[in-house]
Amino acid sequence: MELFLDPMKLLLATAKDVLPVLGLLVLFQMVVLKKPLPRPGRIIFGFCLVLVGMACFLGGLDLALFPVGRTMALQLAKGAQSGGREIWAAYGWIYLFAFLVGFSTTIAEPSLIAVANKAEEASYKAVSSLGLRIAVALGVAVGITLGTFRIVTGTPLYIYILAGYVVVAIQTYFAPRMIIPLAYDSGGVTTSTVTVPLVAALGLGLASNVPGRSPVLDGFGLIAFASLFPIISVLGYAQLVQWIVGRRNKKK
Repeated sequence: MELFLDPMKLLLATAKDVLPVLGLLVLFQMVVLKKPLPRPGRIIFGFCLVLVGMACFLGGLDLALFPVGRTMALQLAKGAQSGGREIWAAYGWIYLFAFLVGFSTTIAEPSLIAVANKAEEASYKAVSSLGLRIAVALGVAVGITLGTFRIVTGTPLYIYILAGYVVVAIQTYFAPRMIIPLAYDSGGVTTSTVTVPLVAALGLGLASNVPGRSPVLDGFGLIAFASLFPIISVLGYAQLVQWIVGRRNKKK
């Protein structure tokens, strides 16, 4: 915690992570391509902005988002146990919170907004940006809710992941070809700057406060749900639209 309260230490720690990337780019530009850096002043200024931005982002995660996720999980878990029922049904508020967190953070995810807008533009509005964002957000919400259910019940993670990818494989066979690559990419863009910190904190906080659960064994894995279930929801969304359009064409 002291590291994040000291701005200079935070900047230095961030620079250690970012400098190798910059060095690699400069190396390829000067040695492999054998060309001078274009607009070096602008590159240095941009690097400084990246450095400051990443430092502020990491500090914000540690000071705000992670504690909020842990605190909410702690309070909800204690509330579920206060009634004396240590069964999965007693954690209803946690499931609702997980669903709402998954949906709201995904809708606000900058990477998803960018991909959805580009998908609408590239498909000449055949793919709706808002519809895609809602489908992905619903997938993440359901996935995280199911992930919290797994933590509460203590069931093995691989059962859910294997079953999920079996569903994805079946959907891929029947889904429209145009939507398949976009659906697979949708699983990746959900695990970004807004979603990951809160979801990870929720999983760790919940596993730390549910009796018989280990933060290491049970606290991780929610991000896998957040990556898998958007694929299912986007493929399902495309199949639903295809079915509706097919029915309308038959009526004509």
